[in-house]
Amino acid sequence: MTFDTIQDAVKDLCAGKPIIVVDDEDRENEGDLVMLAEHATQSSINFMAKYGRGLICTPVHHTIAERLNLRKMTSENTDPHGTAFTVSIDHMSTTTGISAKERAITIKALLNDENTAHEFNRPGHIFPLIAHPKGIHARGGHTEAAIELANLCDSKPVGVICEIMNDDGTMARLDDLLQFKKIHQLKLINIEQLKKYISSIEHTATVNMPTQYGNFTMYGFIEKANEKEHLALLKDKPRNDMPVRIHSECITGDVFTSKRCDCGEQLDQALKIAEQQNGMIIYLRQEGRGIGLTNKLRAYELIEQGYDTVEANHQLGFTDDLRTYHVAADILKFFDINRVKLMSNNPCKINGLSSYDIDVIRQAHEIHFNEINEQYLKTKKEKLGHMLEVK
Repeated sequence: MTFDTIQDAVKDLCAGKPIIVVDDEDRENEGDLVMLAEHATQSSINFMAKYGRGLICTPVHHTIAERLNLRKMTSENTDPHGTAFTVSIDHMSTTTGISAKERAITIKALLNDENTAHEFNRPGHIFPLIAHPKGIHARGGHTEAAIELANLCDSKPVGVICEIMNDDGTMARLDDLLQFKKIHQLKLINIEQLKKYISSIEHTATVNMPTQYGNFTMYGFIEKANEKEHLALLKDKPRNDMPVRIHSECITGDVFTSKRCDCGEQLDQALKIAEQQNGMIIYLRQEGRGIGLTNKLRAYELIEQGYDTVEANHQLGFTDDLRTYHVAADILKFFDINRVKLMSNNPCKINGLSSYDIDVIRQAHEIHFNEINEQYLKTKKEKLGHMLEVK
């Protein structure tokens, strides 16, 4: 197995050992040594400098940056990944500030709640990085990973990171990092693992919801990365193997009963789970396969000119389907559900849940087409792979 578990990595991190964190292949495709600031010592900083060879930085929570007046290095950040460097610092008790011992002193000074901005000299030899306030689901960088890992250790949200370079000065890629892991006996994880481990949602409210189909319990959730609000309607108690419908918001179909699509009828059919006394509907704010309501209307304009639904997306500069299903998976995990009977014709929903360790049994969820949406459904079948009977 290439990667270690998050649990094993966190155990080492909490105990004072550095770990290796790899980001996405289509991002920086780099591995960083990561440790908690509270474990910064002359020895550990020297290890990073000697074997990591990259720039030693300190990810910090934005509240710490504000309290210590850690101002951004530039007013116009043109870094491709938006890395939020601040002006570099040294603690006032250091001399040159560059030795491993003095860098450890500066790092640990960031942890002291009694320290003020005046106790740090600028510029210096430690480079704070301000983590995105909404965490790793908003920005999947090593900076955010370090803060999330500190939270998992119940430690103060300050980390230490250093890129890993090869002996020849090139960046270490996965094969190199696996060898580095073996030599130094370190745990290795990737950011995608961490995203899956840390919930992307926050539960906000639970209410009784009587409907024309029967009584449900409605749960509200907020997506941490963008504050989108999502819902779950539950009939009876949550359990594995219950029928589940993941329904993407469609104002035109759900509310105004549009005949252009089959969304409203699919929602109506799903709500009839009340008659079966058990089931769940997860209602995601993903209007227009993720492009939003206004862009969906623009796509309709193009469809009226002869484009199909997929071609219309492309004309507007979008891919076929922008939706992801990590929020749906996290809602299921909130209810301790890891096996579902999914009411869907969409293979992307099935594969999306499966990629987040949800076992899926598909239940067909097909609505009869009408003279207006027949071509739309044919396109979904032929170009998006939907499992439909329409010919």
